[in-house]
Amino acid sequence: MGLSVGDAAPEFEVKDEQGNTVRLADFKGKSSVVLMFYPADNTPGCTAQMCAARDDYDKYQAAGIAVFGVNPGSEKAHKSFSETHGLRTPLLLDDKGKVSKAYDALMPIPLVTVVNRTVVGIDAEGKVKFYQRGMPSTETIMSAMGG
Repeated sequence: MGLSVGDAAPEFEVKDEQGNTVRLADFKGKSSVVLMFYPADNTPGCTAQMCAARDDYDKYQAAGIAVFGVNPGSEKAHKSFSETHGLRTPLLLDDKGKVSKAYDALMPIPLVTVVNRTVVGIDAEGKVKFYQRGMPSTETIMSAMGG
């Protein structure tokens, strides 16, 4: 099991840290989406990853790519993380890790929901175009997405 390039991206509907509803279906036929699954707000690696997305936000926008951070943190934690670091990418509230699980972005640890740092790029047709663990560079992500 797992998710691979070429697969249909699993549908989701969640809230972001501002209370806005975000649905993958809303982007179909309009823009690509990059989901950055990260373990926790305000940890060194996650802060570096999300700040890189913040710094490159205009590049993603120019390429027609919507970028989101995803993890099971609370709305309050996500808001604080976003405000502290001036993040520009919405942070999705992944209740009980449902989206992370659907995208094969959880570590296989029994009884605990721990996100395995994973970046997934989805084209405007809803197909996975990029899938990589870790913190790939913006250039690597955009190259795979055709941007």
